Amino acid sequence: MSDRLDGTAALVTGASSGIGAATAVELAEKGAAVALVARRAERLEELADRIRDGGGTALVLVADVTAEKQARAVVERAVTELGRLDTLINNAGVMLLGPAVDAPMEEWQRMVEVNLLGLLYTAHAALPHLLSAAGDGPRRVADLVNISSVAGRVARSGSAVYNATKHGVGAFSEGLRQEVTGRHVRVSLVEPGAVATELSGHNRPEVLDGIKKRFADVERLQAEDIADAIGYIVTRPRHVAVNEVLIRPTEQEG
Repeated sequence: MSDRLDGTAALVTGASSGIGAATAVELAEKGAAVALVARRAERLEELADRIRDGGGTALVLVADVTAEKQARAVVERAVTELGRLDTLINNAGVMLLGPAVDAPMEEWQRMVEVNLLGLLYTAHAALPHLLSAAGDGPRRVADLVNISSVAGRVARSGSAVYNATKHGVGAFSEGLRQEVTGRHVRVSLVEPGAVATELSGHNRPEVLDGIKKRFADVERLQAEDIADAIGYIVTRPRHVAVNEVLIRPTEQEG
C-alpha cells in the first residue's frame, strides 16, 4: 500500500493559515501538486515558497470562495495549470460565537456564506473533475474532504448558527457520499475539536474571553494534527473510504 500522491493534484481552500496551510504542506510532502486558495496573497506566497523549497509544486490562487464566480474560477484554473484535480479539501471556514439574542446579523450571514455557500460552490465546480480523476487518474480514486467541527455533531448554547452551518456540512457530505461513492469519489467529513489556530480570534472580545476560559486547561490540537488525519484519509487504498473522523484534544470533554 502506497501513501504517496505522486501524479495527482489537490486544491485546498482556506490555505493561508491553520489547518489549510498545514494540510497543503502535508499533501505536497506526499507528492501532490497543490493549489492554494485564500484571500491573503502574501500568506499564500509564503506557503508556496515553503512547499517549493521542499521540492513540491504549489499554485497560488487568490480568491474569496463565497463569491461563486471566484470559486468556480479557481477550480478551473487549478485544473488548467496543474492538469487535473484529484483531491479537494474544503477547509475555509469562520466561527463567530455568542448568544443568539441580539447577535449581529452580519455574523450569521458570514458563517452561512463561508461555511456553507463557499463550500458548496467549490464542491459543485470540482465534482466533474473529481469524477474524471477517479475514472482515469493514477490512483483511480478521488477525494473530497469537508472540514466541519465537533459543532457539527454537538449543539451548544452560544453556538446556534455555527452549529447550524456545520450540521449542514455534515448532511451535505453524507448525501453526496452516497451519490458518488460508487464512482470512486470518496467524500469524507473531518470534525476537529479545539485546535490552536486563528479561527477563534475573529470573535468579539467578550466572546473570545469565554472561549479562552473554556479551554484554559485543555492542551489544544495543532493544525498539523488535523493535517495528519487528512493525509491518512486521502492515501487509503482505492477500496477503503474513511467517511468521518471526529478528532478532539484528549482533555476536551465535549
